[in-house]
Amino acid sequence: MEFQETYAGLRVLDLSENIAGPLACLIFADMGADVVKIERPGLGDSTRSLPPFWGPEATVFQTVNRNKRSAAIDLKSDHGRAAVLRLVATADVVVESFRPGVADRLGLGFEHMQAVKPDLVHVSVNAFGTGPLGHDRPGYDALVQAFTGIMAMTGEPGGSPVRAAPSIIDISTGLWAALAVQAALVRRDATGESQRVESTLIDSGLFLQCHQVIGLLATGSFPGPLGSAAPSAAPYQAFESLDQPIMIATSTDRMFRNLCLALGLDDLVDDPRFRTMPDRIAHRDELASLIQRVLSTEKADHWLSVLQEAGIPAGPVNDLAQAVAHPLTRERRLIAPAEPGRVDSLQQVHLPMDLARTAPRRQAPAVGEHTTEVLQEAGLTDDDIELIVAPHEPVTRGTDQP
Repeated sequence: MEFQETYAGLRVLDLSENIAGPLACLIFADMGADVVKIERPGLGDSTRSLPPFWGPEATVFQTVNRNKRSAAIDLKSDHGRAAVLRLVATADVVVESFRPGVADRLGLGFEHMQAVKPDLVHVSVNAFGTGPLGHDRPGYDALVQAFTGIMAMTGEPGGSPVRAAPSIIDISTGLWAALAVQAALVRRDATGESQRVESTLIDSGLFLQCHQVIGLLATGSFPGPLGSAAPSAAPYQAFESLDQPIMIATSTDRMFRNLCLALGLDDLVDDPRFRTMPDRIAHRDELASLIQRVLSTEKADHWLSVLQEAGIPAGPVNDLAQAVAHPLTRERRLIAPAEPGRVDSLQQVHLPMDLARTAPRRQAPAVGEHTTEVLQEAGLTDDDIELIVAPHEPVTRGTDQP
């Protein structure tokens, strides 16, 4: 079976927005599921208005919504809600990202959906859970990075808290949601019963720090910001060369000895300040200063060659453009052209799990591009559809999005 046929025959209803929920649905779309994205008429998913843009399309939306169909349905109307429930009855999985309580008020909560699809897999993606302390909290990736302590441990010593640039909370939450759906499908097939799943940003943020959390519980302390350095190893950080920073990662006494010999710092091998890993961590700044003095004398390519020869894990500190242009990146074939569509020459990023890089790359749909066909498939008549389909408003490029 080919990768893109893994979930052929599975239908997923995507009632989520932003990144986490849509990414979970994208995983199934890439593997062959029929994913129908329900959007607000006119504006659609909020990420459609977020810069940067590739031609007329928001790159964030294009990235996590390829291979899907779009149906524009007004969930505030009786006809719209009834249409969604008709679609739920045809689906295997529903993924939603409503604020806790909103779906129930709309008549689209788990119980409402379960009534029309008794073996439904229902996934709620939210920020802080549905309990009394979390359900009213608004949540975005940055807020959860701040809340869970990630920002407090990121940045330079003595500096202000720093947000990790990638949307690590959203992305990891989407991955956990997809994994939870796979497990729920197995349980459903075994029991024939509906499955209710919750995937939260806060859980993802805390789990990203799983070994730091256990370290805190064991010791009562946690690492502060160390820049590029690591709390449990040294030297394990970025250093400046004459032209470009390089990252050196030594994790054993043997590696440290080989590093010293490669850099001509033989006298440091038996220096009592650096003899063991705890010693080196305790004197991290002194050690880094001595190494930096040597590395500042030559360019990065020279040192990377020397360190590779000595068996020391080291590499360049690239910016994103350098990383994307690197021959190794091209060798991985992770980035490839999308199929022709509204955006000229659009590129897409494969899922890292598709080793053959064979998944289709249909461009993300226009708002409501497939509304009529999706509703017809659910058995609605032309008269019914006319009551549901609202006039579309033009998509605007707002600047007030988080």
